[in-house]
Amino acid sequence: MEHKGFWHRAWRLYADGFREMTVGRTLWLIIAVKLIIFFAVIKAIFFPDFLSSKAGDDNGKAEYVRQEMQKR
Repeated sequence: MEHKGFWHRAWRLYADGFREMTVGRTLWLIIAVKLIIFFAVIKAIFFPDFLSSKAGDDNGKAEYVRQEMQKR
């Protein structure tokens, strides 16, 4: 009998469990797709590309940030 490490045995437990899933695999896929869509929408709404509206190139963006930091 082979004695394998804890991490190897834990990995095998989860890998075998996911391999044997039928309905669960579909549910996990649905959850993953929903999370990807959710975070893409959240990023687009709450984190717009603010610097691109203030300057066109990297040097302009750096200058804008430098000026704003000096004001504060």
